[in-house]
Amino acid sequence: MNEPVELRYDFIHKDFLYLHRTTTYNMGTFYHRHEAYELYLFLRGNVNFYIENSCYRLQPGDLIVISPEEMHRSFSLDDTEYERITINLQKSYLHRLSTPATLLSACFHYRPMGKGNIVHLTQAQLEQFLQLTCELEQALSSNAYGTDIQANCCIAQLLVLANTVFQQASFITADIMPALVRQTMDYIEGHLAEDITLEQLAGLFHLNSTYISRQFKRHTGLTLRSYILDRRIALAKSLLGEGLSITEACYQSGFSDYANFIRSFTRVTGISPGRYAKKNASPPE
Repeated sequence: MNEPVELRYDFIHKDFLYLHRTTTYNMGTFYHRHEAYELYLFLRGNVNFYIENSCYRLQPGDLIVISPEEMHRSFSLDDTEYERITINLQKSYLHRLSTPATLLSACFHYRPMGKGNIVHLTQAQLEQFLQLTCELEQALSSNAYGTDIQANCCIAQLLVLANTVFQQASFITADIMPALVRQTMDYIEGHLAEDITLEQLAGLFHLNSTYISRQFKRHTGLTLRSYILDRRIALAKSLLGEGLSITEACYQSGFSDYANFIRSFTRVTGISPGRYAKKNASPPE
């Protein structure tokens, strides 16, 4: 029997997706990825934000950049109004907006994965960001001539601002991820090609297996099984992108059964390993 798929690879079908939302109920997502880059501006609320094996208590004016490879989740701690702006951007769209001198995806990649994702905007930077998003909202709500170009200009300016802020950043946010959850994630990452069981983790950390499972689910929104599946599929995608065969990607990413690998990969990503490999094959030099 297949386990319900708790994890998600969210697909963005447009060049970009802009959302300015305010919610007034206790809510949280579970760990997920987007097949796109994400700019996230936190405006108000009482929210913890998780990126890979770190967790941060957000402050108004925090700007977050997230690459397609980075797992993340937000969790609203109470029913305080939670306001944020998110912009998801296709890789191909950022490539078209960039120039040889200005690589707009730089802030998403020139840092260790899961680290250096957050900067705190000054009041002047926050006002500039909000002015640009206001102009973007006006362009998106209009059918007038040229508003599509105006929207693209706003996006480009927002990305220039984000890159500039991150290049100059010295802001370090306190990581409040519980040590047990971080250590569990780190162990899983280092042993993906091996068999990983809850009993192994219990012996490793000298803790009750139920306690480990509950703490992990509390902070990630995922079961350990779902999290391990996600990391193995992410590794398989990377291996396929490097040109390894489907069989090699299957076993090197920790799947012991080829048929199960095909089913799981397709179920989670929405595309078969074979089609993914063809779609992401590197062009010959």
